[in-house]
Amino acid sequence: MSIRERLSGNEAVAYAMKQINPDVMGAYPITPSTEIPQYFSAYVDNGEVDTDFIAVESEHSAMSTCIGAEAAGCRAISATSSCGLIYMAEMLYVAASDRLPITLAVSCRALSGPININNDHSDAMSVRDAGWLMLFAETNQEAYDNYLQAMRIGEAVSLPIMICQDGFITSHAIENIELEETEKVREFVGEYKPQHYLLNKDEPIAVGPYSTPVYYMETKRAQAQAMMDAKKVIQDVADEFAAWTGRQYGLIEKYEMDDAEEAIIIIGSSAGTAREAIKQLRAQGRKAGMIKIRSFRPFPAEEIADALKNVKAFAAMDKDDSFNAHCGPIFAETCAGLYANGISGPKGISYIYGLGGRDVRVESIQHVFADLEKIAKTGDVGETYRYLDVRE
Repeated sequence: MSIRERLSGNEAVAYAMKQINPDVMGAYPITPSTEIPQYFSAYVDNGEVDTDFIAVESEHSAMSTCIGAEAAGCRAISATSSCGLIYMAEMLYVAASDRLPITLAVSCRALSGPININNDHSDAMSVRDAGWLMLFAETNQEAYDNYLQAMRIGEAVSLPIMICQDGFITSHAIENIELEETEKVREFVGEYKPQHYLLNKDEPIAVGPYSTPVYYMETKRAQAQAMMDAKKVIQDVADEFAAWTGRQYGLIEKYEMDDAEEAIIIIGSSAGTAREAIKQLRAQGRKAGMIKIRSFRPFPAEEIADALKNVKAFAAMDKDDSFNAHCGPIFAETCAGLYANGISGPKGISYIYGLGGRDVRVESIQHVFADLEKIAKTGDVGETYRYLDVRE
């Protein structure tokens, strides 16, 4: 039976960690993810988990610790944000290429500079091609639920996985939440039984050796296949989770998309604001809809293309700017997905919003839909690379 509680997003993730009881945590604090190792270290100190908590001098070393532990056959976890994630970047690529299913909690925060400690997705999006699975949460409940599913997913395809939530907006805000019983959590997650690991005396192996051109490309091809295979695993684990808890997830969530003529594609906590804006527009007779991305890696190209096939105009909402003089990352991925799946009907625009914690309001989202209404009526897209609520 679920347990009703009130927790912040960081507390919820730390509690999920406690319930799973991993083997090793390598950690170095950075706002706004600091609370996760802070809460978890208290569980370690109180004897509530058996985890070896290794406090290191940097985020680079935190991920190096996880790589060593996971390669040895342990379940390893960490948490970070912003510049800490970037400081890990070298080792993120190592973890993915060595096929080590580390679980990393990311409380997303803007990157410097200028220095800013508020939320956007520039940290997570900057490492989107590192080879990690990436799930994003809208709410504290989803952050908790994503974490419970994460190890099952990562371990099934031998890839590391990031569980991302919005810094401060969910990481520090307290919400009502349903927690599951620890015994049931451990039964769902299961034990980690790697096939190959360094401490297996019967199988001497090397992890992360030098790879010549004869082998390197095949290594990457296998890594890419694991990312493709993860789509089905994410859905299968979500279906099993739903059968257990009643809370259903997928690669995407569609809201009012059955007859939508105009739609936005969004990620993270802003989906809640968008949902309210769409409710108001629907009350006015507007056929507005939303696609919320849960899995950014693997990217749900087919699912988004199918959801947009009857839409006249859409906007991809990015809390990050690729600085490519063209668009944000969600727009680029969506357009590639539409093209690859033979969908040419919808007119699309890219909106950059919420950078450095810039507030996004219901009125902000409705402004986007006003632009989409004009595009749907006239067929004239105009400038595709736009900024929302910015002083030009």
